[in-house]
Amino acid sequence: MTADLIAVVLLLAVAAYACAGGTDYGAGFWDLTAGNAERGKRPRWLIDHAMAPVWEVNNVWLIFIFVIMWTGFPTLFQTVFSAMWLPLALAAVGMVLRGAGFAFRKPARRLVGRRLYGAVFAVASLVTPFFLGAAVGGVASGRVAPGTEASADAWSSPTSVMFGLVAIATTAFLGAVFLAGDARRFEAPDLVGYFRGRALASLAVLAVLAVITMFVTHEDAPHVWHGLTHGLGLFFVVLAGVATLVTAWLLRTPGNWARVAAVGVVASAIIAWGMAQRPYLIPTSLTVADGAGAPATLTWLAFVTLVAVVIVVPAVAFLYWLDTHGELEELTDADLRSGGTDSDGAEGKPL
Repeated sequence: MTADLIAVVLLLAVAAYACAGGTDYGAGFWDLTAGNAERGKRPRWLIDHAMAPVWEVNNVWLIFIFVIMWTGFPTLFQTVFSAMWLPLALAAVGMVLRGAGFAFRKPARRLVGRRLYGAVFAVASLVTPFFLGAAVGGVASGRVAPGTEASADAWSSPTSVMFGLVAIATTAFLGAVFLAGDARRFEAPDLVGYFRGRALASLAVLAVLAVITMFVTHEDAPHVWHGLTHGLGLFFVVLAGVATLVTAWLLRTPGNWARVAAVGVVASAIIAWGMAQRPYLIPTSLTVADGAGAPATLTWLAFVTLVAVVIVVPAVAFLYWLDTHGELEELTDADLRSGGTDSDGAEGKPL
């Protein structure tokens, strides 16, 4: 029973990272496709302002995933990271380069430096989700099992390729939806339409890729396909479809409810995949019960999860709230040279 609970926590953590981290990767995708320096200046300005306050905190979910895997399900951790070390290593390198590119782009004084760091940030934002998706596809297709040696076959199957493409499309969709809302917050109406159109386009591409993936899994990952077309898996697939239609409608209306619906699309799809694999961690070779760690370890993991729900989740939610309400804007040169005004209109002290 405890093992099933921790497995659900792991699935929810994956969904949280897919939504939060996926939004940041999507911003990098639109940075890559924004065009030359002149045409892409405005979109990249918004991307820098939207990501800067909170982009690092999204890796909290990834760390949480790793902790649960190597302590709660050590056989799963060993199997996945042994059989698919190459795509996971490439994804890790992409994360590092992506962070470095984003951090160094803005303070770089020379145009050539800004272009170089910007290219690293953007390309890594494309490569990382693809290889993460390919690894997930390798698990879903059942090509890895305890004792499987590392090979390209584990992560280059049709299911892995489709999962990688779906991951890229998902991040592009999330990034565009959130950037459209940020454009409204920063009072940039031209960018609202710019990213709204890209959100609708990427949503259409994502829907097409999802349908193709269903056909691919029918032949390449039959256990997952059966789970997606029956029971709870089918329920969450339908829920993701409904959320897709709702998101498309909300994108044409003012307000930020499209963000909630977009998160619903991605979270429902992730949960559908998890439900489709039941009772396996790796279809059809490793069940939740067989892959679980020691009972005492699972009990402590449940306690740690409770602490995270009470302390970490509200803190992260508050950080997101501060960001979306414009409370984390960086100081400008004017702010640093002279004091602002407080809420009563009194002049502040110079910094």
